[in-house]
Amino acid sequence: MVLPHNPLERRTLMSTTILSFQNRVVIDMLHNEGRSLRYIANYLDFSKTTIFNELHRLNGEYQAELAQTDFERKVSQRGRKSSLTKNLKHLIEEKIQVQKWSPEQVAHVVGIAYKTVYNWIDQGWLDVQLPDLPDHGIRHHRAKEKRGTFSHGRSIEKRPHKVETRQEFGHFEADTVLSGKRKGQAVATFVERKSCLTIVKRLHGRDSQFMTQAVLELASQLQDKLKTLTVDHGKEFANYQTIEQLTGTQVYFAHAYSPHERGSNENRNRVLRRFIPKGQAIEELSDYQLVQINWYLNSRPLKCLNWHTPIEIFLLNLRH
Repeated sequence: MVLPHNPLERRTLMSTTILSFQNRVVIDMLHNEGRSLRYIANYLDFSKTTIFNELHRLNGEYQAELAQTDFERKVSQRGRKSSLTKNLKHLIEEKIQVQKWSPEQVAHVVGIAYKTVYNWIDQGWLDVQLPDLPDHGIRHHRAKEKRGTFSHGRSIEKRPHKVETRQEFGHFEADTVLSGKRKGQAVATFVERKSCLTIVKRLHGRDSQFMTQAVLELASQLQDKLKTLTVDHGKEFANYQTIEQLTGTQVYFAHAYSPHERGSNENRNRVLRRFIPKGQAIEELSDYQLVQINWYLNSRPLKCLNWHTPIEIFLLNLRH
């Protein structure tokens, strides 16, 4: 078969010759006619080396369609090699699955872009599933309040402005995290606003008696460092006057249906739910597990703390 001498367009990329599918069809036809390397190279205006390498692209007989498929497959695999080593893979999976870190926290510690971690997850290079991610990868609508409430107490509007700025240490937010049962144990969460340190305590009941006991215990541990406590109108805080009298700590109540007024507590509770999913009975958790959860919550670097950990900032302020 004689082809008109009309060399097809020649493309190069960084000094590397790129053959088109049309080029490969011509090479296939001329090669089957028994044409020499020189003839094919001159016809297409390519070097003999380019034609030689192309004809040896496949292990078997050269075919334009198979050669093009092989070319496209290799091109898709080009680019910078992944920095995901076996040890790094294990570290990331441990932090996300066991310690419940976010991809952004992991990325900061290992010194890579957080989008890289998400890309590795999307590509299946990490054994991390959607439920392993914060909020399962999405934001959920806030559930309707199911606890009993009351309407007394000092309004958050009377809380000193210095509490809002988070510049002073010792101002806490408090809340209760329940299991799926209507009765039984719960946990109290206390978050120090400046350091974001989270303290999780077991409550053997859900009424104000057990919460009051937990607050008094916290005040005893912190001595004079517990300055204010901001809570919601859950019935477990009904004994706020007793707390104030015995500890000297001022208790402030957020407005109803205003979780943003206790933003630190709400945020930490969402992280806590990754360790204690809704429906899990608190009784199933050992004291050791609660200690471990406290450590996991407070030993992770936080962006809002300039990537320091809550325990670092808390201890630094506790000494002063």
